[in-house]
Amino acid sequence: MDLQSWSWLFLSIYILVMFTFGIIGRNKVSNADDFATARSSYGPVFLAFAFAATTASGATFVGFPGITYEAGLPALWSVFLYPVGIYLGVLVCMRVVSQAGHEFGSRSIPEYLGTRYQSDVIRILVSIFSLLLFFYLAGQLVSGIVMFEIMLGGDPAWALGITAVVLMVYVVLGGAHADILTDGVQGFIMVAIGVMLVVLFMTGYGVDGGFKGMIANLEAQDENLVGWLNPDNVLYHSWWSVTAILLAHIPLGMLPHIGNKLWALKSPKQRRRFIQLAFGFGLTLGMLGLGGLLARAILGDTLLQPGESTNTALAILFVELFPSWLAALLGVGILAAVMSTADGLVISSSQIIANDLYRCSYVPRFARHLSEEVVDKRVLMISRVGTVVVMLICTAMAWALVDKNVALIVWIGTGGMMAAFAGPLVIGAIWSGVTKWGAFSGLLGGVLVFSITHSGVVDPAWFAPGWLQDAAAWLKVEAPNPWSCAAMGELVSISLTWGVSKLTQPLPDEHLTRLFGPVAQE
Repeated sequence: MDLQSWSWLFLSIYILVMFTFGIIGRNKVSNADDFATARSSYGPVFLAFAFAATTASGATFVGFPGITYEAGLPALWSVFLYPVGIYLGVLVCMRVVSQAGHEFGSRSIPEYLGTRYQSDVIRILVSIFSLLLFFYLAGQLVSGIVMFEIMLGGDPAWALGITAVVLMVYVVLGGAHADILTDGVQGFIMVAIGVMLVVLFMTGYGVDGGFKGMIANLEAQDENLVGWLNPDNVLYHSWWSVTAILLAHIPLGMLPHIGNKLWALKSPKQRRRFIQLAFGFGLTLGMLGLGGLLARAILGDTLLQPGESTNTALAILFVELFPSWLAALLGVGILAAVMSTADGLVISSSQIIANDLYRCSYVPRFARHLSEEVVDKRVLMISRVGTVVVMLICTAMAWALVDKNVALIVWIGTGGMMAAFAGPLVIGAIWSGVTKWGAFSGLLGGVLVFSITHSGVVDPAWFAPGWLQDAAAWLKVEAPNPWSCAAMGELVSISLTWGVSKLTQPLPDEHLTRLFGPVAQE
């Protein structure tokens, strides 16, 4: 059979398995909390695979190899620093966030933050900011289009439709249980592919002269492809750019679609084992970027030509190196990466509507007469309907953004959120002294700085020659780099959160004791 025939076969098997997990998950859902969090349901090994798969996303298989294809060896900074940043953030926040989530029954990160700071305004504001995750989900759908086009030879329109429908059906059925069940299996597949790519890269598979031949090949194409930095690539052109990779990714581990998985861990005693496994798996998945370097050595600059896209680097590498059946099987691995993040995004996004806006905001003000049982049924129904609405919106966004690099689409949404969350979520998890007004200022300051810097609206011509013009010129250069802009926003968010908290009324001692324990008092 040819590539397309094998791809259709494996895709059919994959879809059948996903629907099966959706049905299994549906049988585990008895109330809205089950749909939203799958609270205390999974052990550390399986959940670590699911967690790593969710943090990796389709951008890791599609966008990131495309970035390494363009930037060369300097992109290896991301291979190591992005997993370190993510799991550093998880390690910092996990104890307090997961403990408080269980203590107060939080079903989402916006609800947790509203409870943490005793503020409906903060909860609603974070809920609105969380809608930026629509860009993240759109990026996953674009990844699905890339896989379908290359492996199945299909038209982008129906490729997008199939990806969206498969995802929507199994998530509507099983909610968070379907999300975690599918992600655990997909995470195992993705880690296996990551290990394979490490071996291929270290041996220089498919390149004359092996590993040394691959490095010589890259250097012959462009000497900037083999240095510590690449002055021609804004993502890796300076040491600040490298530092920004680490800083920008620290809050990523606590974004709503990732952070809510912490509540699915069976026992708090399993946290250490979970984080050790999740970090190891996450670091392995970071190695997928090595595939972009190998693709550059084998394909040359083919994907940089007009009409081509670097998003296809890893998929085309598989087609070049392997028999049709194996390339098709690995292509399904790319689809697994897409689905493993997209389903978590759909769950968290639907909870913005069902939990944060309806249950926590509308019901207390306009529907207090309803019984808890009725509210729970309505929340479950809204969660499922919200899933369909979110998928329709993000499908339209994906179609509009289909020509952009997937990783950069993802960061349109996550960069702003991480800049906003750095102060109130990360600092608020380790310092009990963060106040409501400190959190509020950090949220607004972080997202505002990211929006201004990443949009590139600051024009050096506004200023007279001097340090202000130099600073504006530097910001103009950094504008296309979402990691740099997110890091700047995070630093501002942290500074404002700390400074304003020092000047404003602290939260009640009794509330802080429930959050942090008796040792939290200052």
